[in-house]
Amino acid sequence: MTLEPSPDPGSPAREADLRLAGEWLAQHGLTGARPTPLLASRLAVRRRARLAAHIILAVLIIASSLAATSAFGGRQPRPPLLALTALVAGLLLAQSLLDRWVRRVDRRAGATLSRRAAHLVQPGWQAVLGRPYAVFVAVTFAGAMVLAGSALAVPDPTVRQLAVVLLIGLLGVTAITAMQLHHLLRRPVVAQDEESLTADVIMRVEDARELSVPSAQWSLPMVLLFGTAPGWWSVGAVAYLLLGLAAFVVLQSRMPPSVTVAQRVMSV
Repeated sequence: MTLEPSPDPGSPAREADLRLAGEWLAQHGLTGARPTPLLASRLAVRRRARLAAHIILAVLIIASSLAATSAFGGRQPRPPLLALTALVAGLLLAQSLLDRWVRRVDRRAGATLSRRAAHLVQPGWQAVLGRPYAVFVAVTFAGAMVLAGSALAVPDPTVRQLAVVLLIGLLGVTAITAMQLHHLLRRPVVAQDEESLTADVIMRVEDARELSVPSAQWSLPMVLLFGTAPGWWSVGAVAYLLLGLAAFVVLQSRMPPSVTVAQRVMSV
């Protein structure tokens, strides 16, 4: 992988990024490629963006929990719900800026290449995410929405208020995930040879699979309504969680690794 070097290659942070890039290449079987400052910077920005995305989802879960407290003690739910909706909009903006940052780093990286790969590949969602993962994400979202909708049918006003909070949170998570996938598919291909093109596709596949983990969809129903809704709802929530975990484990074990997916994309 003969990528052009970037500034300050001798700094401690750069050396740590290069070491992590070498480990990443070894984990994916790209032993013939050497870690370069360009690859190291791309992997580093993705690690930071992934951490920030986790923080965004954590903020959403915490804010939903705080909004849910207004359902107790006879408080009016409208101000907390409006605040939660405004927060969701703010988190969407933050995620958009985060994805633009990653894409901007990729563009700058591409501009430093002495040449570009002759047959650049811009993988679509089926190549990057895969149909099984897409089906899993859709079913998981549908199950969470069914749980929230069934709670709305409970005559208890407290449960209904919590269900509205849950719906806002789930819609916010879905919008953030869809935005991340949209930006992922629009990121420029940064490659000038076969090895760097393979690494580019691997990064896309790993980013897409990270988006398929429904942490918030599993957490929000349990945090907001478990123990408050009727017993049948709690049983359904536990069943939804266990079935989802089992399906995710099977999916992870049956699907080919990201390097295999990248090789298939390259062959096409």
